[in-house]
Amino acid sequence: MNSEKSPAQGATRHARKTAPAETHPSQTSHPHLIREFSMRFTSSRHGARLARRLVSHRLDTWGHPYDGRANETLTLITAELTANAIRHGHVPGRDFRVRLTETGDTLRVEVSDTRSERVPPLTAQEPPDDVESGRGLLIVAQLATRWTVTPRVGGPGKTVCAELRLQ
Repeated sequence: MNSEKSPAQGATRHARKTAPAETHPSQTSHPHLIREFSMRFTSSRHGARLARRLVSHRLDTWGHPYDGRANETLTLITAELTANAIRHGHVPGRDFRVRLTETGDTLRVEVSDTRSERVPPLTAQEPPDDVESGRGLLIVAQLATRWTVTPRVGGPGKTVCAELRLQ
């Protein structure tokens, strides 16, 4: 566990110690990458909440204020994707990873989990009115400029990505 201080939450116990990484554009293969943040989280409600808060905080430090459209939208998308990762992508003993990038006029959040047999459909259909869940990807589809699901690089699982174009 980790006892580092998080500006968004105080002492964090749900992020892995090896995790926080911010990369300078010259250290990546993406020539247009301006900023990058990546971190592993425990596959739990607490881990998902911490991921959402850290994405919001990181966006604020990058110049996208907490009450701005970009921060609010990408934080909500992150909340939906991390909730799906812990609900549908959870494998006991395995973490999920969140990666946040800014490239020119686009913000991108990626949530990777280790369960490869449960891949969400790209064309989400609205569930019946009497069902309480199942609308998360509909929210993502409405808010994101673009979203995709790809196999996870470097291991089993999948990565769900959502992009938000800045205007």
